[in-house]
Amino acid sequence: MATSVRRTTLTLPAAPIGPDNPLPALRAGRDLHRIEIPRNAQLPADMACQIGYRQLRSVLPARLRDGYGRERRPTDLDALVLENDRLRATVLPGLGGRVYSLYHKPTDRELLYRNPVFQPAAFALNGAWFSGGIEWNIGATGHTTLACAPLHAARVPAPDGGEMLRLWEWEPLRDLPFQVDLWLPEGSDFLHVGVRIRNPHHHTAPVYWWSNTAVPEGAGTRVLAPADEAWFPHSLKGMGGAPIGYERTLRRVPVPDCDGADRTYPLRSASPADYFYDVPEAARRWIASLDDEGRGLVQTSTDTLRGRKLFLWGAGRAGRRWQEWLTEPGTGGYAEIQAGVARTQLEHVPLEAGGELAWLEAYGPLAADAATVHGDDWRAARGEVADRLEAALPRADIDAAYAAWRPYADQEPKESLTTGSGWGALEVARAGLDLPGTPFDAATLGPAQRPWLTLLKTGDLPPEGPLPGPALVAPAWRDLLESALPGPATDYHLGLAQWHAGDRAQAVRSWERALAAGGGRLSLDALPLYCLAVAESEAGEAVRAAERYAEAFGCAARFAGTLASEGASARTWRSVLPALAREAVPALLAVGRADEACDLLAHLRQEDLADGRFRLLTAQVLLAQGEPAAARAIFDAGFEIADLREGDETLSDTWYTIAEHLVAGSGPVTEAVRAQARADHPLPQRYEFRMRPV
Repeated sequence: MATSVRRTTLTLPAAPIGPDNPLPALRAGRDLHRIEIPRNAQLPADMACQIGYRQLRSVLPARLRDGYGRERRPTDLDALVLENDRLRATVLPGLGGRVYSLYHKPTDRELLYRNPVFQPAAFALNGAWFSGGIEWNIGATGHTTLACAPLHAARVPAPDGGEMLRLWEWEPLRDLPFQVDLWLPEGSDFLHVGVRIRNPHHHTAPVYWWSNTAVPEGAGTRVLAPADEAWFPHSLKGMGGAPIGYERTLRRVPVPDCDGADRTYPLRSASPADYFYDVPEAARRWIASLDDEGRGLVQTSTDTLRGRKLFLWGAGRAGRRWQEWLTEPGTGGYAEIQAGVARTQLEHVPLEAGGELAWLEAYGPLAADAATVHGDDWRAARGEVADRLEAALPRADIDAAYAAWRPYADQEPKESLTTGSGWGALEVARAGLDLPGTPFDAATLGPAQRPWLTLLKTGDLPPEGPLPGPALVAPAWRDLLESALPGPATDYHLGLAQWHAGDRAQAVRSWERALAAGGGRLSLDALPLYCLAVAESEAGEAVRAAERYAEAFGCAARFAGTLASEGASARTWRSVLPALAREAVPALLAVGRADEACDLLAHLRQEDLADGRFRLLTAQVLLAQGEPAAARAIFDAGFEIADLREGDETLSDTWYTIAEHLVAGSGPVTEAVRAQARADHPLPQRYEFRMRPV
C-alpha cells in the first residue's frame, strides 16, 4: 500500500485566532536568542559569521497575530491524512502545515506529542503559535510567522508511484518560496519529507530552517544524538534578570553530563534550555527520543540538514506553568527534538542568487535495548540507537530516496487541496518568476494584494491606500513606492520600507510628509502618528514618544466615533484603539503621566477593558496613582494575558512592585522592604512565567 492522501476533519477544543493587529510591526521585539560572542569563544569560523548574518530589524511585512483569547470551544479543523499499511500522518494545512499526528499501526503507538487542544500562544516571531506535532520553521530565528497561517496544498505523484502531499508558500520575511513534500513509501515505517527552499532573486538571501518535533517528556524519556558535546546558550553573571539558558553567550558543554546532571533527560533540568548538538562532519544526522522501554521516535536526514537540538522545559515551577498554559490541565508535557540547516538556531545560512537548498528527512518508530539506552555508557547508548536506525533505515537508503525525489520536486500539482496566501502570486506578477512545482496562481490574489497590484500596474497606490493594512517592504517594492506619486498612503508605506531597511531618518521624514499630506483627516493621520511615536521611543525620546502616542490614540478615537457601529471599516478602527492603547499607556506611565493614561483607558469599550492585557495596564495605572491596594485587588480577582510572550516577566515584576508599596506604605522602598514583600506576598502560581531560576 503506497501513500494515499485524503481529506478529513479534526475536531478540537480551539481558541479562535482572531484578527491581526492593525498596527505595523515596527519593532523586532525582545529577542530571547540574541547573544554576545566573547573574543575567546573559539567558535567555528562559519558559525561565527552566520550568527551575525542579516538579523531582522522587524518582522515586517508580517503582521502581529495577537487577536486570540483563551476561551476554547469545539472547532472543526481541515486536515489531510497520508496513509500506508504501516503509518498514518495527519497534517493541518491551515495551520502552517503542522504534522499533528504520526501513528504507527503495528505497535498502536502515537509517535508525537499530540496536543488535545488548539491554544495559540505568543511564541512565533509575529505572535500566534501552538504546541505539538512537527512544525516547519523558516524565515528567521524563532517560530515561523506562518505557524497559524494556511499553506497551499496539493496531491503530487510520489517517487514510488503513490501519492505525495505537497505544501508550499511564499515566506514573507526573506521573500523566498519553499515547499514540503510528504509521502509514505509502500511498506515503510518512515514518513519521508522532501524540503526545498529557492532563491529566485538576483541577490544572496539569508536562510533559516528548523524542523521541530514535539515528543512526550516522560520521566524515563532520554534524547540521544551522535554527539559528545553541545553548544549551550546561557546568561553571564551580572546580566540582571536574563533567563538562564536563553541569552548572552554560547559555551561548549559535554554531553550527556553538564553542570552536575544528565541533560539528555528533559526532566532532570530545572529550567527551560536549548542544547545544540555538535554533530561531527562525517556522522550520520539523526536524533531520537526514547522512553524507559527504549521505544520512541527517531528523525534522520541527508547531510544538508546538519544541526540537531534538544529543547526542554525542565521540571521547575515556571516550565510546568508554561506547559499547562499551552494545553489543558492533566495533559502530559513535551520536549522538542529539532533539526536545522546550521549548527544552531542563532545562525542564518547564505543562499546565492538563483540557488536552492534541498534535503530529505525521515520520521519513524525506533525500538532499542532499554538497558543500553539508559546505561551510564553514553557512547554505547548512542551507538545502540545508531545501529538500530541503520537496520531500520540504512543511511544509503535515505540518500537514494533523496535522489529519487529530486526529479519529482518540479512535478506540477495534479489536484489542489487547500489555498494559501496571494503574496506569492503577487511576486510572480512583479518579477515574472518561473517556479516549477510550486504554482502561485493569479486566482489567489485577493483584497490584501489588490492595492499593491494597482501600484505594480499603474505606478501608484490607490488614493485610499492599504491603510491600515498589509505592508510590503522589500527593496523592489520600496523602489516602486519611491517612484510613485507622493500622498498619505504612499509616504506612509514608503516610511515602513525605509524603517525596515534601517534608514530611520528617511522613514521619519516620509511619515512627516504623510501627516502633512493627510491635511488633518483623522483616517489618514493616526498611523503616521503612531509610527512617529515608535521612532521617538526607539530614539530614547520618552516624553515626545508619549505625546505622539496620545495624539495617535486621540486621532483614532475621534475617527472611530464618526463611523457607523457596523461595517468592515468600523470593525477595523475599533481594533486600532486597543492596539494603540496597549502601547500608549506604558509610554505615558514611563514619563509620570498616570492620570492621562487613566483617561485614555476610559475611552475603551468595556469588553476591551475586561481583557487581561488591560486588567494589567489598569493595575499599573492604579499603582502609579498611589493606589497599590486597588492594583492588588485586580491581581487577586484573577486575569490572564492570552498573548504573554515567552520570557516576559511583566506579571511577576508588577506583582512584586505592588507588594513592595503595600509593605512600604508611605515610606521608601528599601532592600529590607523588598525582602519583606517577597516573604509576605509570594507570587501565585497562575502568574509564574519566569523562564529562569528564582
